[in-house]
This record gives sequence, structure tokens and C-alpha cells, in this order.
Amino acid sequence: DNEICVIASARVDPEGIKSASRTGFHQTEETFTVDDALEAFGFGKFQWKMSVLTGLSWIGDAMEMMILSILGPQLHCEWRLPSYQVALITSVVFVGMAIGSTVLGNVSDIYGRKAGLKISMFWVLFYGLLSAFAPVYGWLLILRGLVGFGLGGAPQSVTLYSEFLPVKSRGFSVILLAVLFVAARLVYHTYGNHYLLILSPTELHVLQWLPESPRFHVLTGKTDKAMATFARIAKENGKAMPQGKLVIYKQVGPIKTLFTSRYWRTTLLLWCIWFAYAFTYYGIVLLTTELYQAGHSCEGTQGGKIEPSCRLECKYLTIADYKDLLWTTTAEFPGILVILLVIDRIGRKKSLALCFFMFSLSMLPIYACIGRTAVTICIFIARAFISGGYQVAYVYTSEVFPTEIRALAIGTSGTMSKVGALVTPFVAQVLLRTSVYGTLSLYCAFSLLGGIASLILPIETVGKGLQESSLDKDSGDETTTRTSKSNDTQ
Repeated sequence: DNEICVIASARVDPEGIKSASRTGFHQTEETFTVDDALEAFGFGKFQWKMSVLTGLSWIGDAMEMMILSILGPQLHCEWRLPSYQVALITSVVFVGMAIGSTVLGNVSDIYGRKAGLKISMFWVLFYGLLSAFAPVYGWLLILRGLVGFGLGGAPQSVTLYSEFLPVKSRGFSVILLAVLFVAARLVYHTYGNHYLLILSPTELHVLQWLPESPRFHVLTGKTDKAMATFARIAKENGKAMPQGKLVIYKQVGPIKTLFTSRYWRTTLLLWCIWFAYAFTYYGIVLLTTELYQAGHSCEGTQGGKIEPSCRLECKYLTIADYKDLLWTTTAEFPGILVILLVIDRIGRKKSLALCFFMFSLSMLPIYACIGRTAVTICIFIARAFISGGYQVAYVYTSEVFPTEIRALAIGTSGTMSKVGALVTPFVAQVLLRTSVYGTLSLYCAFSLLGGIASLILPIETVGKGLQESSLDKDSGDETTTRTSKSNDTQ
């Protein structure tokens, strides 16, 4: 009973109605969209499986971030590397991620979200193993850069997951993925990377179970596959299939759609926001290690600099350093909890701004002469809010752009974030040694600018359905209109 109705635009005109009548389509016939189907299925067993399985793709990213905060000091001591070469090890990963985010985002929009994830996971596994046997500094840089390229595709798990979610569950569910990300970091801190490495083959096996996005199938004309996926969701959630004709949309354009009159302001502001989030988030991760190695806060802040007595002076991380790193990592759990409570209440834009402003506020006490415990508390609060805000950026970006460019939008935004991430090691690991105040001021300034950019975003997405095409009008308005018409008919 399920048939297909093809439309190229949400605009209705008399000629279009006449044309539809000639082909046997009547405006009074019952139709449904992907959003209608997902709302009918609700959030059930199928979505819970997707939460866990797509979340596994974040484990590689979690391992990478923890390696970056520990690898630098270790290689600085063992290979006698100067600070700029230590910073370069971190930055080269983000260079790879910056390139991989856009490339794999484009692959995901052309060949499917699942294809992009497959390439990402196999790439990271292969080059990650090779980088473990890097004999010299040059080879380490090349292999870490290639690992970064693969990690650039990890955010496509958010694209895939978000396209299976009903409207009311989207904000909560996407942020839920961050719980696995933080849990992986805690496992790394507590037990090392052995347990996480065991999960790597599991991640590849999981890809065989993951279905392709029905939104992608609908947009590329593979309606039979979309209907098969709907049948699978309906069966697992114990719901009935919607009746009527499935409305599909034609794919319009590639990257130029990001700069149409409707999206260009949103695109540019989001690029600034993603840059600021990565710059501050990875900055606080790296800054934590550097401040702990500097000893008592007064030693660094009173003189305004942390100057080693020798260019190659070596300090290994102590047990106390590892414990405090663990505590600051756990900050991401309360950060996620706060965002879960506010994201649907105050909206995406205000949630983004709140996290930026609270980060800046939390960094201010470090300017003063405070002890190690106080520094840990400040870093804990700052990291809680900036990590929570990073997740809101994923939610908002996946909601504000249509299906035809959603993966590319997340990919290009990810590229901008990695530009911020590759710059931040030279601030947190190099500039910090000559000016503590200058380093803290840079992070506070970029955080404030990110908060302002969040508030002036032109579109609020809370409570709205996902768009399929740039020709489609506001999905939230469409859903409301269909519902009211249906009620009037009844």
C-alpha cells in the first residue's frame, strides 16, 4: 500500500497541481515524509541500539585525544624534543582531521553515511597500528597525520544517528553519544588503552549491522531501500508502518548550497563557533598537563611565564598529575548532564552561548595566585561547560542544514574546528612558557567571541524537523500544517 510521490520543491503552484493531476496524483491523497515516519515509530529499541553502536565510533576519537595529552610530555623526555616539535605532533593530527572532515563529509553525502564511516574506521585502525612502530620523529609525524585524516570521518556517526531520530528526542539523543566518548576516556585513564583496543575489531563488525540512513536513500531515489529500513524500524519498535505515499525530494546542490542566501550567515557563524570550541576545548586539555608540570600556580602566574631552565628540560608526569587529569576528564559527565537539562528548554543558540561564557568565567581565577586544588576546580568547571557546548554544536549543525548537504556541513565545520585545534598546541605548549597571562587571555577572548556568534545565529532549530532538500521549506512548519489539516479532516 506504500507508494512513492516525487516532489522537487515545497513550493506549490497551479501549474504544478495540473501536472500532478495529469499523472494521476491528487492533492487529497494521503502522503507521508521521512519525518512523519520517524515520528510514528518514536524512540524505541531500534534507536537505543543505534545509540550504542554509533557511539562506538567515538572510541577512536576518545583514545586519540587522551594520547595527545600524554604523548607530548613522554616523547619530550624520551626523544629529547623541543617544545615546538612536541606541539607539532599534536598539530599534524589536526591537519589530517581538517582535510579528512571535508573529504569524508563529501563522500558521505555522495556515497552514503555508512560508506564514510567504513573508510574512517578502517583508515584509523591501519595507520594507528603503523604509527605505534614509527622509528623516528619524521615517520611519526606522517603516520599521525594519516591517522588524523581517518579521524576526520568520525563525526559522520552523528550525521547517521541524527537521521533516525524523532524531533523531540534529537537533542537528548545526540548528546547521549558523548557519554560513550567520555566513558572511553575514563577507561583509558584508569586501565590504559588495552581494553579500548579490544573494541576496535568490534567497531568494524558493528558497521555490518548499521543501516544506511533512509533520508539519504530517499534523497538519492533508492526508495525501496528506504522502505525496507522503515519496515525494520517499525518491527523493532513494535509500531505500524505509515500508510500512503512516501514523499521524496530531488538532490539539489553540493557545497555551494552552504552559501545560498538562506544559509551563508549560518555557515560562516558556525565555522567561527566550531573554531572557537576546538581552540578552547583542546586548549584546556593540553593546558591542564602544562599547568600541572609547572608546579604551584604562583611560580607561573606571578612572573607571568613558565620558563624552563633548559630548552630540553624534561619532566615526566607524576602519579598526582595522572590523578588530576582523571578528575578533570570526569568533568565532561556533569557538563553533558547540564546540557541535557537545558538544550530543549532554552534552545540550541542560548545553550551554545551559555557554555562559552561559563568557560571564560571559570578561567578568570587562574589569573590570580591560586593553589593546585583551586586550579583543578577551575579547569574542571571550564572543561565541563566547553565539552557540553561542543556537543550542542553537533546537534545544531545536524539540524539546521538539509539532508543533501548535512554530512558536508558537519565535515566543513569539523575542518574549521581542526584549524582551531592545530593552532592551540602552539598556544598551550609554546606561548604558555613565555606568557601565562597572554595564553589565558587568548582562550577567554575566543570563548567570548564564540558566545556572541552563537547568540546572533539566524535560525533556532529546537522543536523543528530535519529538512531533506534546500528547496524544502521549514520542516517544522510543514509538520504543523500537515497535522492541522489532518485534524480538520477528522
